[in-house]
Amino acid sequence: MRWRKTVNALMSGVTAACALAAVAPLVFLLGFLTWKGASSLNLAFFTQLAKPVGETGGGMANAIVGSGQLLLLAAIFGVPLGLLGGIYLSEFGGWTVPFLVRYSADLLASVPSIVIGIFAYAVVVLPMGHFSALAGGFALGVMLLPIVVRNTEEFLRAVPVSLREGAFALGTGKWKTIVSVVVPAGLQGILTGVLLALARVAGETAPLLFTAFSNHYWAQGWSQPVASLPVMIYTYAISPYDDWHRQAWAAGLVLLGLVLLVNVLSRLVLARKMAARRLA
Repeated sequence: MRWRKTVNALMSGVTAACALAAVAPLVFLLGFLTWKGASSLNLAFFTQLAKPVGETGGGMANAIVGSGQLLLLAAIFGVPLGLLGGIYLSEFGGWTVPFLVRYSADLLASVPSIVIGIFAYAVVVLPMGHFSALAGGFALGVMLLPIVVRNTEEFLRAVPVSLREGAFALGTGKWKTIVSVVVPAGLQGILTGVLLALARVAGETAPLLFTAFSNHYWAQGWSQPVASLPVMIYTYAISPYDDWHRQAWAAGLVLLGLVLLVNVLSRLVLARKMAARRLA
């Protein structure tokens, strides 16, 4: 018993140390960004445009709004297709076509983001003749698509078969069962997957360099270049100006905070779903 207790205590300590080691990089990163960027966070950072070189202060209001625009376009491009694709994989039979769709989605999810940026540049930017928010949203939507497809499939597969059988027993058709029973039952999980997918693409920089580019002022429309936090961080970080470096650290802290917030919200939505399922 003494040997067993010793081994148990040793393995418990090792697993706890590994868990702390896994969390430590995030804690260090968040602490380092707070130390470097918190001093530059103020009301002006969220409400003003960037100042010209040589002038201190200013903010990244246009980049914050621009990132929101790009994520909205990405959701418009990627979520409906991903939702329908996930429904097909989950609810309709067959082997060959679903296998090809799953394989293609997994392959697309592993494509480097810069390759997707080049693709969006070729099919959107070149025909339009200029950079635009639409091109940036399209690139992020392509990255969003496979994640939404696979998440939707997994959450719909988790819906109990008895719900489908009960709807069929009442004479409900296939599509009406999916729309009125299956999708509502898995809606919270699907929403969680969409939020996580948006958080995943929110920090992408390479595709936006080829598509949305950047803008030091307010965007004049969806068909014009638009600023975004990742590109502004990249631009400011490689500059030779100390004030721009401080702004880049502050923007990095804001971006990380937004991603963490979305992740927390998605976990809360999923936890609420699991609690409701246990009560049922």
